[in-house]
Amino acid sequence: MYPTFFGIAEKPFAITPDPRYLYLGARHAEALAHLVYGITEAGGFIQLTGEVGTGKTTTIRSLLARTPGNAEIALIINPRLTPIEFLQTICEELGIGLPDSAIGNSKELVDQLNRYLLRAHAAGRRVVLIVDEAQNLSAEVLEQVRLLTNLETTSQKLLQIILIGQPELRTLLERNDLRQLAQRVTARYHLEPLGREDTLAYVRHRLRIAGATSDIFRPAALREIYRLSGGVPRVINVICDRALLAAYAAEQHEVGATLVRRAASEVFDRPLAPVWLKPLISALVLLMIAASAATLWKLGPWQQRAPAAQAALPQIKPVVAPAPVRPTLAAQLTQAGADTGTDAAFSQLLRLWGASYQPGATDGCTQASAQRLECVTLRGSLAQLRDLSRPAILMLSDGNGKPLQAVLTGIGDEDVQLQVGARSVRATIAELSRYWFGDYVLLWHPGVPTVTELRSGTRGPAVRQLHRQLLQWRGADPAQRPGTLFDDALKQLVEDFQREHHLAVDGIAGMETQLSLDAAVAAPGTPVLSTLAAGA
Repeated sequence: MYPTFFGIAEKPFAITPDPRYLYLGARHAEALAHLVYGITEAGGFIQLTGEVGTGKTTTIRSLLARTPGNAEIALIINPRLTPIEFLQTICEELGIGLPDSAIGNSKELVDQLNRYLLRAHAAGRRVVLIVDEAQNLSAEVLEQVRLLTNLETTSQKLLQIILIGQPELRTLLERNDLRQLAQRVTARYHLEPLGREDTLAYVRHRLRIAGATSDIFRPAALREIYRLSGGVPRVINVICDRALLAAYAAEQHEVGATLVRRAASEVFDRPLAPVWLKPLISALVLLMIAASAATLWKLGPWQQRAPAAQAALPQIKPVVAPAPVRPTLAAQLTQAGADTGTDAAFSQLLRLWGASYQPGATDGCTQASAQRLECVTLRGSLAQLRDLSRPAILMLSDGNGKPLQAVLTGIGDEDVQLQVGARSVRATIAELSRYWFGDYVLLWHPGVPTVTELRSGTRGPAVRQLHRQLLQWRGADPAQRPGTLFDDALKQLVEDFQREHHLAVDGIAGMETQLSLDAAVAAPGTPVLSTLAAGA
């Protein structure tokens, strides 16, 4: 949408781990050096940790792009496996053909792997096992990982292992029963968020890779990006992407601090004040207190009530009712157990639309399509979901990286309402932001058999449907008949709608525009998000 407007070739702040965009600041360069060392040198374990969104996966992709010709990489990105499944996955990654006798037999699997490693060593090849999200490894699998380091010649380990994970990996390896594995870690590195200067350089670096020839973000905007993101690359990307979209919608070729705060407010779904506002308010409060104290002092002795009179007054102690303690979102999701799975989420969402879901059959979107519902998977913010006002499955991730699903049914200024199976869960938006990073699944009823992009010159029933909904949104005379040709007047209506709903103003009714329009003129009986009262 906006790249052409800014004169760049592509979106510079996509959250996919593209190695071309890896910014090698001091922290990432050192992390990459640790991984390269793990590929080129013999040793035990290399451990790389970092908070969510700090760039671990992008660093891995960059490492794979720099793999020397004599190295073979086995990459495991889903480590929630049993020890036997773990061994079989390593063999599959290395292309080791397994006889039937090895399936389900850990000893035979290790023997097959050992023979392969010896052949690779004799041929001068290095074999490296990289385990991403390693904080999710079970103690049993970690013990199997340790045993793999026993595969060696008289002078060299045959398998180099690199463990990459969130900070919980460090805590995991501090367990007493895993001390033998921890002792074999030969290099450790923790990837911190970017500092202020690196954040500014990171934004400019990604813009240059995308083809920018000038600074699009003003210096004040760059400072706000660092303040609001905390230097976490994934958060930087989301804020910058939203800010560029907002600038494009407003037809501004430069992004200022105000647009950055507005974009971050949409991402975090809460108002964000300028950095100078809090000190100013504090100073004003102090001035008011000082002025009040001076006034009271001038009034003279203002609290000279006789002791006897004070004693005669009844001493009334206020009764304060204890405020109810709401369970944390993490605790409620844990209690929900299996109800946080895909089957439970799709069953609930389809039920809201008056449709049915059969667990164990085809996937949820396929079942929705068979019942004339359009299923879309999007990435956005709570502000977008508030505008769409449709229930949605939120794709969550707990503290250990485990995927969870919950159905958003209500939203307020501070809270959200989630449906997890039969359980209704209320949580603050701040709590939700720790587990939800913008992915959601939405259902809607398009009213036409196939949703296609509609633009100037298009004809047919889909155009009539679009025109009818736009006239309804505009509050036009019901007697006005919608046409079947996408003409200039209809394009103007589309642009007006897009502008009012903060969409890309291009006059083309794509899926996002049609989805927003359908929500704006929601048919009676279709499910919408409830509006939560503050503190209710």
